[in-house]
Amino acid sequence: MNIANDHVVTFHYRLRDADGNALEDSHDGDPLSYLHGHGGIIPGLEAAMRGRAAGDSFEVTLAPAEAYGERQADAVQRVQRKYVRTRGKLTPGQVIEVGTDRGPRQVVVVKAGKFVVDVDTNHPLAGRTLTFAIDIVEVREATAEEKAHGHAHGPGGHHHH
Repeated sequence: MNIANDHVVTFHYRLRDADGNALEDSHDGDPLSYLHGHGGIIPGLEAAMRGRAAGDSFEVTLAPAEAYGERQADAVQRVQRKYVRTRGKLTPGQVIEVGTDRGPRQVVVVKAGKFVVDVDTNHPLAGRTLTFAIDIVEVREATAEEKAHGHAHGPGGHHHH
């Protein structure tokens, strides 16, 4: 079965930056799953998946526009410490999670005070050319519930509690 809209795709990946430095590797844990055609992964990676099948392995290098976007210079915001989900001492450059009206979001600490934290809301990988090495594990038709919810359920996907 080739990957098309409304298919659940389960895959492992290795992520490297433009200098070949390893950034992430899913092989140490469970593979990821997403519902194809619903914006569940970055645009360039979703486009590279289309038409492929379980058992396929490939590499794709994505420019920032196809990955996490260009860095926005005006993306520094001041947030109340109570919205920071990370506990303990915060240091500049640290990636933390903050609660937003759209759910949790990763940001980078610029400056930490006692009551407020200045954060860079660019994605930590924004502005970077990235190479993904992909191993497709499984491709299946999405269930009616997954299509209605717009995301994959079960291992590697979203779980409802």
